[in-house]
Amino acid sequence: MFQSNIPFHRSILRILFSVTIIISACNSPRKATYKTIGSIERTDPALEEIISNDAIVEIIADGFEWSEGPLWVDSHKMLLFSDIPRNSIYKWTEAKGKELYLQPSGFTGSGEGGREPGSNGLLLNKKGQLVLCQHGDRQIALMDAPLDAPRADYITIANNYQGKKFDSPNDAVYRSNGDLFITDPPYGLPGYIDDTTKAAPYQGVYKVAVDGTVSLLVDSIKRPNGIAFLPGEKTLIVANSEAPVLGWYAFDIATNDSLINPRMFHDATEAGKTDKGGPDGLKVDSRGNVFATGPGGVWIFDKNARVLGKILVPEACSNVALADNDKTLYITADMYVLRVKMR
Repeated sequence: MFQSNIPFHRSILRILFSVTIIISACNSPRKATYKTIGSIERTDPALEEIISNDAIVEIIADGFEWSEGPLWVDSHKMLLFSDIPRNSIYKWTEAKGKELYLQPSGFTGSGEGGREPGSNGLLLNKKGQLVLCQHGDRQIALMDAPLDAPRADYITIANNYQGKKFDSPNDAVYRSNGDLFITDPPYGLPGYIDDTTKAAPYQGVYKVAVDGTVSLLVDSIKRPNGIAFLPGEKTLIVANSEAPVLGWYAFDIATNDSLINPRMFHDATEAGKTDKGGPDGLKVDSRGNVFATGPGGVWIFDKNARVLGKILVPEACSNVALADNDKTLYITADMYVLRVKMR
């Protein structure tokens, strides 16, 4: 007697369909889901052109002592950043997350090298080589190795001005002609401002010319920190990270490269009395918008110093990096590395 096996066939089909879905899911690329933090405060409608209303602040990596100096390397699709107390540089990629990239990064001597011995600001020169602001070794240095095979071999670019050793180079920016502008606060000295090896009685902003000549540009800023050019390279912005005046200064660059017309780009002293963090690293996008870490998170200005808004973060933020043609912002914030996808 014949008995229909249609229900059986349907069961088999359901099983095969389910297996197909599972296999397809396993073979398809998956996007990581990250925790979020903070919020975006909108002060001016113009911010909508930079960051959409549904943008979020993602935690893409954590577990650091003090993250700093983020650098997006487009050729390798990786983010490099310093962990200063650990004397290390880490890299982050979408595929693998965080990985140790380079150690030691800022102090190559014996002993511990103080409380902040590692590298701070990171940048690439015209040849695409890694340049480091090294706290412990008190110099600007070039990593003598390709980016995809890093090793702790360094060539000194500059380490003194008129025989006076730098304190602890903090941040730097290249001008299009190859000149390097750097800030040199005392944060990396083992004894800080009273360190017995401190050579200069001031904190300097310097220019390192292509031929290696070092020039002192400013010696009147209490704690010079982040540094960046506005588009056209005729105006230089320098952050001051300690009271009594917290904020960002702007200088015009004269034909002989002296800094003239000093003025306050924005004063954040009042905000610094209540909000965590101070003016630190900053970057400028192609339209002149300034992304500057400061009290409460990341401040966003237009080129005329108008506040457009803030990325509010409950931890002190140290620096930022722009990537993907200014469509992505990476933020180092204490133990975290954050990402904001912009327009």
